[in-house]
Amino acid sequence: MAHRISATNSLLFVIDVQEKLAPAMSNGETAIANNAKLLQAANLLEVPSLVSEQYPQGIGHSVKALSNLIDETCVFEKMTFSCMGEGAIQQRLAQSGRHQLIVGGMETHVCVLQTVLDLLDEGYQVFVVADAVASRTMDNKELALARMRQCGAQIVSTEMVLFEWLGRAGTDQFKQVLPLIK
Repeated sequence: MAHRISATNSLLFVIDVQEKLAPAMSNGETAIANNAKLLQAANLLEVPSLVSEQYPQGIGHSVKALSNLIDETCVFEKMTFSCMGEGAIQQRLAQSGRHQLIVGGMETHVCVLQTVLDLLDEGYQVFVVADAVASRTMDNKELALARMRQCGAQIVSTEMVLFEWLGRAGTDQFKQVLPLIK
């Protein structure tokens, strides 16, 4: 198992960054901004993405800051807290052939945590982007990050993901992604 994140072997997974949920998050704006950076870079570097929406009829769809960056064919509605409770999501992950999952979203201690634990159980290598996840309280976020780390997830930052996806400076891709970092 590789320890570095690879653009050719990873998939970006954005969990439940939704209109009615986001305003209640502690540091939610930061998480939204970093998910936007990850989605933009994934689009530029041809890293596939998958987006979940928990009960969108009640919680709304993905926030506007992200919706224009998301291919609607990559959006999956769910009712289970863990994304792995939805067969369509499991099927899309399996079809992708990707084994490294880069995870951001809301809430860290509920849907993100349960999804990550299930992904680890399924044998995926999981990288949780600490500055791209949020909960209503920082205590819940920190407890969830600690638990995910104890269970085998790697905790990373947005910039760590971007630079590992790139791998080197001086390329056209680097020049395209650099504005997201500055």
